[in-house]
Amino acid sequence: MGQDQNAAPDDPTVTDPDHYRTIFENERVRVLEYRDEPGTRTHPHHHPDSVMYTLSGFERRISAGDRVMEVELGPGETRWLPGQVHVGENTGSTATHAIFFELKE
Repeated sequence: MGQDQNAAPDDPTVTDPDHYRTIFENERVRVLEYRDEPGTRTHPHHHPDSVMYTLSGFERRISAGDRVMEVELGPGETRWLPGQVHVGENTGSTATHAIFFELKE
């Protein structure tokens, strides 16, 4: 599907179009695919309340304001993510591949 021309400037498909792509969208949900390589760091961006499903195992550093979290996930894990603005960095030795199901209120 590609980038939404009406997307906000902090939308991940705008801030990091090489890594995020919309694979499905309707009036209730948007589904994003995310891919990166070790060492990749995203620009600050916003996600609404979302569910993340990991297709690969990876290690990341997530910076949200003054909070920094080290995250290690295996393939096939599912996580609830409350709405947030953050920066992500692949700190591991493997590529990241994940699907985000962003909820629309």
